[in-house]
Amino acid sequence: MSYDLNDAQPQMAPIGELIPDGTFAKVRLTIRPGGVNGATPADAGLLKASQSSDARMLDCEFTVVDGPHARRKFWQSFTVAGGKLDEKGQSIGWKISKSTFRAIADSALGLDPRDESPAAKAKRILPGLRHLEGIVFAARIMVEPASNPQYRDQNRIANVVLPDEPHHAAIMRGETVPPEPVNAPPRKAASAAAPGWQAPAPAWGSAQPSPAAPNWGAAPQPSAAPAPAWGTQNAPAAPPAPQAPAPAAPGTPAMPAWLNG
Repeated sequence: MSYDLNDAQPQMAPIGELIPDGTFAKVRLTIRPGGVNGATPADAGLLKASQSSDARMLDCEFTVVDGPHARRKFWQSFTVAGGKLDEKGQSIGWKISKSTFRAIADSALGLDPRDESPAAKAKRILPGLRHLEGIVFAARIMVEPASNPQYRDQNRIANVVLPDEPHHAAIMRGETVPPEPVNAPPRKAASAAAPGWQAPAPAWGSAQPSPAAPNWGAAPQPSAAPAPAWGTQNAPAAPPAPQAPAPAAPGTPAMPAWLNG
């Protein structure tokens, strides 16, 4: 008996290795419930409480759908209530998160961000944040350096890629788009050094690894997408689609029901 290793799959990336800074990818959002009620009945037990303030957050897991970083995950929380307030007493964190959520919906649905028609506005109305579960959109991923050297750098959403941007269609089709780095490469872990001096960095330490570039369903079609049912009435469960959705590309995760009209 012998073992033929020629048809083995390439080894997986090391656990904890970051997605290169500036990578464009199609990602899927999954919510990790934290047991705290949101503002709507649909969001009962959905949010997570901050350990340092009165902020309530949506704890999100992002999974790369396809490309060289397929199945890689990273995590990010978005404030939806509380925290620091502006001069009008409104949550600053929520205003930032709300802009991100609108961009995610526009990216996933193929909506022009400048489209303020009644049909487009209806598609941007969510009966609850829970309805973001499973949404797939185009994103640019960054490496966020840790503020404390005791912690690791982390991947974050640098920006959502919108339908009026040149890379959007290619990303949603699963094509490879050259990365556009946001920050410097991840910092190396601080080396232990004796007090009073710091070991010089070796020459090879400055070599920078080359970043690898990487639909909710099928490619978005902004002009044809009907307004989803949740745009007119709050419903915790998505109603059946009035018409068959566009066929999804092979291997693409199913979109939330409300995206299909």
